[in-house]
Formats: sequence, C-alpha cells, structure tokens
Amino acid sequence: MPSLLFEKRGHVAYITFNRPQVHNSFNPETIVRLSQAWEEVNRDEQIRVAIITGAGEVAFSAGADLGRLIPLFTGARKPDDEWDRRLLADRRFSAMALLRNYDVDKPIVAAINGFCIAGGMELIQATDLRVASENASFGLQEVKWAIIPAAGSLARLQRQIPYCKAMEILLTGNRIDAQEAWRLGLVNYVVPQSKLLEKAQELAETVAANGPIAVRKIKEAVRRTSGRPLEEAFAIENECAREVILSEDAKEGPRAFMEKRKPNYQGK
Repeated sequence: MPSLLFEKRGHVAYITFNRPQVHNSFNPETIVRLSQAWEEVNRDEQIRVAIITGAGEVAFSAGADLGRLIPLFTGARKPDDEWDRRLLADRRFSAMALLRNYDVDKPIVAAINGFCIAGGMELIQATDLRVASENASFGLQEVKWAIIPAAGSLARLQRQIPYCKAMEILLTGNRIDAQEAWRLGLVNYVVPQSKLLEKAQELAETVAANGPIAVRKIKEAVRRTSGRPLEEAFAIENECAREVILSEDAKEGPRAFMEKRKPNYQGK
C-alpha cells in the first residue's frame, strides 16, 4: 500500500497518511507523494477543498520517520529505492510537503486523529480549518533532542496563538491536549473520534458549495495581507475584490438568491 492515499470525491480531495503502524510518520515516499498531492489540488479546477487526515485512530502524524527520513538527509543512510532518490534529487519536496514556501490556493481542512506532533503539528499550522478528535494531542518536542521545529512553526505558531503559549510549546517541548488546543484557538472543533471525519466533511462541503473564486481570493487576501500595514492590506483586498466581482459566479450568486434557488457556480 502507498504511504499516502489521494482520492477525489466531488469537489473535495481526501489526503490520508497511510502508515498507522508507525504513527503515520513521514518517510521519503510520503514527502514526495504529499508534494504531488498539493500540486494536484492546485491544478485540478474541480477540487475546491482538501481534507487531510491520518489512517487509524492513534495518530494524525508523529512527524519525520527517524529511521528512514532523517538518516537519508544526514547521509547516515544511502538511498535504496526510487523515493529516496527522488527526494534527494529535488530537496524542494520537503518544503512543499509541509507547505513551506509553497501555497495551496484552496482551503485545507485538517482532521486530526490522535498524536499530532513534530512535523505533523508543523503541517496543520498551514491548514485553514482544523477538527481534532478528543484523544488528539499536540507538541513540538524537537527542543528536547537539541534540534528545532524549523518546518514552519517558528514563523507560524506565534501568529496563530498567544505569544507566551506559543513560546511555552516551543521551549518546553511539552504536549497539549485537544481541549487546550481548542481553548488557544489552534483548532476549530473537538469532537468524538467517531465524528471526526464527519465534521471535517461537513466543513469541507459547506466551503465547497460557496463561490470557488470568492473562496480562493479570500484565502489569498488573508495570506497576502498578513503582517502588512493597513494601507497596503486594503490595496490587496481591493485587488482581490475586483477580480471576484468581474467573475461570472459573482453574477450567478445574487441571481440565484433572488430566484430562491441553489447557485450553480462554475468557477469562472
């Protein structure tokens, strides 16, 4: 079985880490396949939202496979299959997989089941909506091993939750549970494990039913205005608004409202 599954159902793409026997840790195959999955989400106009989750009920992802991935990068392990060779041939895969210096212009919903630590927690910070199961836990434990979580967390975490709590997570390496993650605003919802994918699908389908150009431009504007002075931010907002208002979907939406029917958006 592949280490990562990719499936399209209607307007929603489903991405699933498929190594539950090792807590869905990232091996070279996972990194390459995940990079390709993000490219497909961007490329396929039929896809409007992506859901990412992990197989099983124990872990979303425990991050890098310390036996396969890290030794390959340090040179302690020689490449022994096509995935090793592809990853070493193009180191951009590592950044793309964790959405560092690579933007997906469609919303991503994380369905977080169980352990979400190290690279797993770094990845979810690049998603837009997050649902956690009651047994989920979060942590960046790299500092305990004298390394740092440099796949996005040093830049993102203190922008997403209060500064002192971000620093506590980063400096102590201690984990937090799902309820604490919700209290801090790191996740949108905490639900029973049996309802996890259902809630993620509900969010994804709600977003997918909205105007796809408007959805993409909202995400673009929020991303581009982050940290900018208001004057610059308003200019970006105006730019995005102009592109949306000139679309065919912007005509269809109000027309459907007046005719009391479901809109038929074409993404044009």
